[in-house]
Amino acid sequence: MKAPSAIDLTVIIPTLNAGARLSATLAAIDEARDTLSIDVVVVDGGSGDDTILRAEDGGARVIQSPKGRGVQLSAGAKEATGRWLLFLHADTTLEPFWSTTVTSFMRGKGNALKAAYFTFALDDASSAARRIEGLANWRARRLGLPYGDQGLLMSRTMYSSLVGYLDLPIMEDVDMVRRIGRQNLVELPATATTSAERYRQDGYWLRPVKNLTLLSLYFMGVAPKRLARMYG
Repeated sequence: MKAPSAIDLTVIIPTLNAGARLSATLAAIDEARDTLSIDVVVVDGGSGDDTILRAEDGGARVIQSPKGRGVQLSAGAKEATGRWLLFLHADTTLEPFWSTTVTSFMRGKGNALKAAYFTFALDDASSAARRIEGLANWRARRLGLPYGDQGLLMSRTMYSSLVGYLDLPIMEDVDMVRRIGRQNLVELPATATTSAERYRQDGYWLRPVKNLTLLSLYFMGVAPKRLARMYG
């Protein structure tokens, strides 16, 4: 990673054909610039749509990387200039005034060696979406397993001590939070809303079952490369 600067926070966003959702994600981040010094790094894995154009229009720095969230997140961290890092998915939008919560965490005593995540929500008004939200937030709180679509905030010190994200084709988020440890994870009192498009496409029952199956196989020792082929 680059040497620390006066930047408070670097937001790192991996992208691949994310143009349809990226502008909203960047606009939500931009709202906080009055209270935080923010650097946004979009790490593109070879998009064929207007992702890069939308990233640049949204004020982000764009770098190129091989495809894969793990390697893209790692590449973004190496370009980070902030004292704190926020890893965020391209289809995840932070709630208004999120920076107040984040700033409070960054200033908290001892939090330089902890990591934080947002409360999970979906942009769908259905009862099925509420069920998924409840299960995801229970998993994060009780099992210490927030997924990447809940964001992950940590200091540069913490990230460096963990040796960063690994080049995994899947489960890079689970691998990271397991290394952080449940006792060092904090849920922020703010919401990150993620697109429910994949749930609508795959089904509100089938997709969670598929995700749980892959997670179980991962804990049983199945290689991430094999899991990625199963995920499709």
